[in-house]
Amino acid sequence: MDWPEPTEPVLTAFPPGTHHDGLMVAGQKVVAGNALKWASAHGTVVTTFYGIGAVDGINDRGLAAHLLYLGETDFGPRDPEMPGLQAGLWVQYVLDQAASVTQALALLAGVQVVMMEARGTKSTVHLALEDAAGDSAIIEHLDGKAVVHHGRQYKIMTNDPAYDEQLRLLATLDFSRPSGDMPLPGNVNARDRFQRASYFSALLPPPRDEREAAAGVLAIARNVSVPFGAPYSDFGIYDTEYRTVCDLTNRCYYFELTTAPNVIWTELDKLDLKPGAPVMTLDPGDVALAGEISGAFRPGQAPY
Repeated sequence: MDWPEPTEPVLTAFPPGTHHDGLMVAGQKVVAGNALKWASAHGTVVTTFYGIGAVDGINDRGLAAHLLYLGETDFGPRDPEMPGLQAGLWVQYVLDQAASVTQALALLAGVQVVMMEARGTKSTVHLALEDAAGDSAIIEHLDGKAVVHHGRQYKIMTNDPAYDEQLRLLATLDFSRPSGDMPLPGNVNARDRFQRASYFSALLPPPRDEREAAAGVLAIARNVSVPFGAPYSDFGIYDTEYRTVCDLTNRCYYFELTTAPNVIWTELDKLDLKPGAPVMTLDPGDVALAGEISGAFRPGQAPY
């Protein structure tokens, strides 16, 4: 998560049966006409932003979802015939209702994502999905139409340009002979980070256990993070606020705040995610937290 100011992240655990309304943002109606409403089928752990939606998370079936900024996003004009879902709940909806990437894509085919605004910034975002079977997808909305890249080969996503262009630029590079002298794009813009992450992810050795798997992914996330104060194109300064890793096999969610000294994680099997359980929250900014922190979650009010 790269952003010019703190996004007030809160780790939030929602049990099955939680009701959500795709019409609302912070008590305001943002969807014209037919709005999507649902009760969740799965338990989820998500990272919220500004208390108005989820930007990242995992569910109890091993499906993960992530939003990142994409300035080219265009959700198109509102179609009142389709249920509308404000973009801040895009992640929450798929994690609540789907157990796999294929199921998520089928559900989203019947929904229109609608632009919303948070702290003066529009939700021009694209979505990445992965599941425990190894499937993945990246969904962008360009010129009013959904563009879906579906397949386990689509594993890297940063920001602009659009995904097809990122793949075209990557194809111009020759990474066939990796070495310590390989010249790699090293700046903080989204193109360089996409190419650097693609190079290093292809070199990851098969992990011996889940600890090595999480460490390998986290090492690459750190490598492509934005250091404090680094100029980020025309946007100004967009430091990395936090990093997350999802172990889809063991349903474990790792979180690393860049201003805290520790990596924390929660094992979903250790949380009370039964129907009727309370919503649970945890402030990841507590510097006393370290290691497995499922027991530190406390009942809290649903942020949306």
